[in-house]
Amino acid sequence: MYETTIYLLFFIVFLIAVSIRILNEYQRGVVFTLGRFTGVKGPGLIIIIPLIQKMARLDLRTIVLDVPSQDVISHDNVSVHVNAVVYYRVIDPEKAIIQVEDYDAATSQLAQTTLRSVLGGHELDEMLAEREKLNYDIQQILDKQTDAWGIKISNVEIKHIDLDESMIRAIAKQAEAERQRRAKVINAKGEFEASQNLLEAANVLAQNPQALQLRYLQTLSDISNDKTNTIVFPFSGDLSKLFPQSKA
Repeated sequence: MYETTIYLLFFIVFLIAVSIRILNEYQRGVVFTLGRFTGVKGPGLIIIIPLIQKMARLDLRTIVLDVPSQDVISHDNVSVHVNAVVYYRVIDPEKAIIQVEDYDAATSQLAQTTLRSVLGGHELDEMLAEREKLNYDIQQILDKQTDAWGIKISNVEIKHIDLDESMIRAIAKQAEAERQRRAKVINAKGEFEASQNLLEAANVLAQNPQALQLRYLQTLSDISNDKTNTIVFPFSGDLSKLFPQSKA
């Protein structure tokens, strides 16, 4: 009788031990009774009936998913290697367990295919210049498709867009040609503005002969300050009026 009581006591302790579950604040338990979904429990102390109930534990914290490097052919037929990172979390534990076998693997595969699909519809210049817009587009597509799994995609960030060496050299040549073109355009604009200023100055001097004569004198004064023994200076006929002429 005493031994039976001891065995019964051990059995009760064992039964209680295997029945108790403790869930942290960021965890939830999806409970199945005889194979049927009976609720989501937690956090705190949870009692599970052995052999009758089973519980799947889920983490509700944000998960960082590193998307492996993907080979993408852009809309303008440029081959690039792109990798990204996806931030997501479980918002509906029931769907995350019942609607998909492995939500981690499913989200990873979906992120890879969506990354290739979205970037493949854009040209290389758009990938490099409009990364924020591409991040948003990918995030919206993923969030819409994972909603049925109880998953919320909070953010997507494209980390690197790597090009082949030949393409890098081609882009460098294109950038150099663009810089030279801009330099020539700026130089041409400068010459055009300078010619306009000279034309305006010539019109002003032509309308006022005294101003032209004063300009000659100023130029002569500037040349006289130079360290030279010979000065060649164009002499205007109108300038002779400033000097008295001797009578024959």
